[in-house]
Amino acid sequence: MNIIDIYLGYFPPGVADILAQTLHSFAVTGPYWGPVLIFMFSIDMWKRYVRAYYLSTVEWVIIEIKLPPELSKSPQAMEVMFSMFHQTSDKKWYDRWWKGYVRTWFSLELVSLEGHVHFFIRMERRFLKAILPYIYSQFPNVQISEVEDYVNFVNYRANSEWDIFGTEFLLTKPDPYPIKTYMDYGLDKDVRDDTTRVDPITPVIEYLGSIGKDEQIWIQILIMASKPRYKVKGKWFKKQTWHDEGTALVKKLREAEKTPGQEGVILYMRNKMLSPGEEQIVKSIERGIGKLGFDCGIRSIYLAKKNAFDGARKPGLVHSFRQYNTTDMNGFRPNRTTDFDYPWQDFKNIRLNLKKHFMFRAYKARSYFYQPYVRKPFALSTEELATIYHFPGAVSETPTFHRVPSKTGKAPSNLPRE
Repeated sequence: MNIIDIYLGYFPPGVADILAQTLHSFAVTGPYWGPVLIFMFSIDMWKRYVRAYYLSTVEWVIIEIKLPPELSKSPQAMEVMFSMFHQTSDKKWYDRWWKGYVRTWFSLELVSLEGHVHFFIRMERRFLKAILPYIYSQFPNVQISEVEDYVNFVNYRANSEWDIFGTEFLLTKPDPYPIKTYMDYGLDKDVRDDTTRVDPITPVIEYLGSIGKDEQIWIQILIMASKPRYKVKGKWFKKQTWHDEGTALVKKLREAEKTPGQEGVILYMRNKMLSPGEEQIVKSIERGIGKLGFDCGIRSIYLAKKNAFDGARKPGLVHSFRQYNTTDMNGFRPNRTTDFDYPWQDFKNIRLNLKKHFMFRAYKARSYFYQPYVRKPFALSTEELATIYHFPGAVSETPTFHRVPSKTGKAPSNLPRE
C-alpha cells in the first residue's frame, strides 16, 4: 500500500473516491499545466528580484520644511505644488522587466519627536532640483533643508526598550467619492485674518504636539501618480483608471428614470431628478475626477519607550483623520491595527509582536506599492491630498510646532545638489 492509499483511507469511501479521481486527473494533466505554473512562478520571482535590485540602487533624500510665523496661503497652493509630484513615467518594457524600473513614489510625512512637530518629504534625489522650485514658488518664505532619516534613531524589536502601536487607513466608500476637503471648510482662498479660519489639519498638529519625553508619532502619506488598476467588469485583463471609475459612478447616479409608456413599454423619458444633497455629491465627484489623481496609502505609528508608553494615545492616532469624514460621501477608517479585541485571539503575544514588527519595517521602508510590503492603494485627487497634508497658517499655535524664527526674503540661490 502506497502513501496515497494510506492517506485516502482516513476518508469515507465516497469522499475517498472523489479525491482519488481528482489526484488522478492532476497526474494525467500535470505535464500540461505544470510547465505553465512553473513559468508563471518564475516570471513572478524574476520580477520581484529585479525590482528589489533596482530599488536598492535608488538614492533617497528627506527634506524638512520649516514654516515662517506668518503663512496666509490657502491649501490650494499645495495643489500646484503636488502637480510636480505627479510623475507618470513607466519607461519601456525592457526597463521594467529587465532592469526592474518602477514608477516613483513620494512620502509626505508629519512627525512629532517628543512633541516637536515637523513636516518631512521623502523622494528620490534625482527629483530634488525639479521639486524645490515648485515649493519655493508657492511658499517663498519657508526654509528647506536636507536632514537625516529620523526612523534610524529608533531601533525597535520585540524585546527592545521601545513599544509601538500602529495602524493603516482605508477609505469608507469607493475612491471617487470625495472626503471633506479644504473647499468644504471654506479655505479655498487666502485669508489674512487667521482667527476666522477653521483648518482641519489643526487638530492633528495639536495632537502631535501633546506628547512628551520619550514619545514619538509618525504619520506618512505615500503617493504615486495613479495607474489603471481597477478591473473592468466583464473583461478578463482590461483595467480602468480612477478617473474612469468616477465617470461611470456619475453616470450611474444620474441614471435615467424608467417611465411607463403605452402598452406597458418602459421608456427612458428624462434624467433622474436628484435631491440637492445628491446633486452636491455628483458635483463633488466631478470636481475631484477633473483633477490629477494619486494612488495613496496612509500609515501611522505611535512609539514610546516602555516606561513612557501611554495607551490613551491610541484613540487619537486612530481618529486623527476623522475630521475629513462625511456620512454621505467618503472618509477614512483604520485598518491592520496592531491590536486585538480579545486576549484569546493571540497566544503569548506572538501575532501581536509580528504585527508590530511588520508595521515598523513597512513604515521604515516606505513600502506600500511594491515589495516587500504591498498594500492595495486608494485614490485621492490633488484637492483631497492638499487637505490632509498642507502647511497651516498662524492658526496652528502649538508651542512645539517648528517654525522659522524670522521671515525669509527669498528662496536661496544655492539649491541642494543632485
